[in-house]
Amino acid sequence: MKTENVIADKSKDFAVRIIRLYQHLETKQKGFVVSRQLLRSGTSIGANVRESVFAQSTKDFISKLQISLKETNETEYWLELLLATEYINEKEFLSIQVDCLELKKILISIINSTNKNSK
Repeated sequence: MKTENVIADKSKDFAVRIIRLYQHLETKQKGFVVSRQLLRSGTSIGANVRESVFAQSTKDFISKLQISLKETNETEYWLELLLATEYINEKEFLSIQVDCLELKKILISIINSTNKNSK
């Protein structure tokens, strides 16, 4: 029986979207430094969430999720740059930014509630 882990599922789905956007940008632009940065930070979110599942302690769990939160913020920055430089249009930006903001809110909520419950 599979246990539902919303943040794990959403961060994995987000990583898939980031990979697809990266592939699109690489095909269209023939390689672009920002798209590689986006790929790195956007897929790192889910990797750190996955690592948090087997954290050695509450402190380690929070640390992994804080790294995911930082990577989410960085991903949002790269998306903003892609929009500002017209590598993606506003519709594409808003579509993926909504998911990015949702991940950020969920991560903040988990980190805050874990901190509160561990005291």
